[in-house]
Amino acid sequence: MKNFYLLTFSLLTIISLTACQSAYAQNAKTLKDLKGINILYFNPEVFPDIEEIKDPTYSAFYAAVSEKNHHFRNYKMLRVDSYIPFDSVDAESIMEFCRNNNAQFAIVPKVKYFKVGFGKYIFSNQVIVSLKMFDSAGKMVAQTDYDTFKKNARILGSAENSIKIGTEGAMNNMAKDFSKSKRFF
Repeated sequence: MKNFYLLTFSLLTIISLTACQSAYAQNAKTLKDLKGINILYFNPEVFPDIEEIKDPTYSAFYAAVSEKNHHFRNYKMLRVDSYIPFDSVDAESIMEFCRNNNAQFAIVPKVKYFKVGFGKYIFSNQVIVSLKMFDSAGKMVAQTDYDTFKKNARILGSAENSIKIGTEGAMNNMAKDFSKSKRFF
């Protein structure tokens, strides 16, 4: 009788361990899928369209994005040196870029400069950073913007700092929208 109980117990132990191991393997596979999220960032559309300010704008924008993404180790930023117009985004091109770069999301940014002041006296360089996020199917998931003058009331500072603050603020707004709606990941 003891052998029967011992045999039954050992069979049940083996079955439960096998079931736990397969469940763990399935969970590990889904966690691995979540860790490999790639997000494409396109070059921002710059307004006004002046060649001299595009390169500094790109470098300040990507510096802010990489600093912000440094905190999220599960996400990988992919920079695309291509321009997509912010107001007329083509879903087919977004799908193609995501497919070719193995990305789940794409962000199309816009940086709009404006000067605060009276006439020829200018007090500061301010920006509005706008972001549109698309999924790999080309469907817009979220849109947000951040105005450095209205939100931070910055009067002094460089344009590069304004871009960094605006980019981080827009990314924070997007994260808040996702946490409220719980539709992200």
